[in-house]
Amino acid sequence: MRLLAIGDIVGRSGRRAVKVNLGGLRRELGLDLVIANGENAAGGKGITKEVAQELFASGIDVLTMGNHVWNKKESFEYISRETRIVRPANYPPGVPGSGSGIYVTPGKVKVGVINLAGRVFLPAIDCPFRKADEIIARIKEKAQVVIVDFHAEATSEKVAMGWYLDGRVTAVVGTHTHVQTADERVLPGGTAYITDLGMTGPIDSVIGVKKEIIIDKFLTQIPQYFEVATGPFQFNGAVIEINEDTGEAVSIERIINYE
Repeated sequence: MRLLAIGDIVGRSGRRAVKVNLGGLRRELGLDLVIANGENAAGGKGITKEVAQELFASGIDVLTMGNHVWNKKESFEYISRETRIVRPANYPPGVPGSGSGIYVTPGKVKVGVINLAGRVFLPAIDCPFRKADEIIARIKEKAQVVIVDFHAEATSEKVAMGWYLDGRVTAVVGTHTHVQTADERVLPGGTAYITDLGMTGPIDSVIGVKKEIIIDKFLTQIPQYFEVATGPFQFNGAVIEINEDTGEAVSIERIINYE
């Protein structure tokens, strides 16, 4: 089977990139499941019901989240009941939503999806490594194929997670930094890995934000209101080919499409 993981969708430009690219990719690559990080999809920070439904209508099967999952307070109730949205599992107990889910492909393959958030240079929530142990032990009883979206800032933390889970999950894909890395590989234990899937959003920007705003902030150190850039877009992600019988990855290949 083939699975597509899409890098952080940023604002209206990112949603347009999904709409323009995904239909053709599903047909061309014979995709069985599409996962995307949607934590920046609504105005650059957070998710709303309307934006999520737009992305599902464009062909995304599962949305993972990250540190901006709570930026739209009006979405809390929706996140708590929408099973196709997975937020970081290592938030403390009592927050809305779920940190993992099991989804069935058209070919009846059960795929477990786990979302975790890093702690280096990000809010100090529960340990993602120990939370991964806990969820994998439970989810592997029902799904042979398991995909982990590790939403983290530090490259070292992401690489460590890849090695930590090698041989126990099908893939560990990094999100959050909005810059696609060129280190995709299948680790010795059969786990596909990439440090960051990249960004699906405006090209002429600084990781999705209007470049003039970010440059001014660096020059002056005065806080700025971040606005999502517009104009030409990029579509970033990775296609993972999977042996559905063993749950091991066969290959991983980056995707970089431009408008």
